[in-house]
Amino acid sequence: MSEILPYNAGDVHRVSDQVKQVVARGGIVAVPTETYYGLGVNPFDSQAVDRLLRVKGRPDGKPILVLIGNRGQLAMLVQKVSRTASLLMDRFWPGPLTILFTAAPSLPSNLTAGTGTIGVRFSSCGPLADLLAVTGPLTGTSANRAGESPAQYANQVQDSLGQDLSLIVDAGPTPGGPPSTVIDARETACVIREGAVTRQMLQDVLQTAGISLM
Repeated sequence: MSEILPYNAGDVHRVSDQVKQVVARGGIVAVPTETYYGLGVNPFDSQAVDRLLRVKGRPDGKPILVLIGNRGQLAMLVQKVSRTASLLMDRFWPGPLTILFTAAPSLPSNLTAGTGTIGVRFSSCGPLADLLAVTGPLTGTSANRAGESPAQYANQVQDSLGQDLSLIVDAGPTPGGPPSTVIDARETACVIREGAVTRQMLQDVLQTAGISLM
């Protein structure tokens, strides 16, 4: 079974350093997000991404999203930021909106599933932002095997995936609810998955700038 490490805001540097060490050697960690627990590996390490895909049981051809702790971390992941993306980031980040960008060439193809795009979310989860400020970007696919329900509690992650993970950061129960919304904002705006940020909320922001939502 994996180690469960309680998150304590007063001890964030020790927790962050431990997560960073695990990720640096290719391990998988479970971390809280603003919806459910997620699985984090170094997104620039293709072997770690392969390991994540095997544990997740995720079918080929599905890219893995990446979580950032501040907007400054976006530059290492994407080639460019469109006007559409800028508007959405200004309004909905940090928060449950995953935005698709043109991926930086340095990203491994198994992360992007060969699509040339990368989904990125600046999470509003305080403990996660604290961790990411130290570790840098991490993958954020939900902490469950493909086809199973997402986990709101650290012990649910342990029961389902504990034998395959190196570390679980326990920050208490996550809010749950709808998953993050996913929008392709490379040129036009196209909703891939509607979730916590509704289509109407997106449309209200983009219409003021004369941008149509597809």
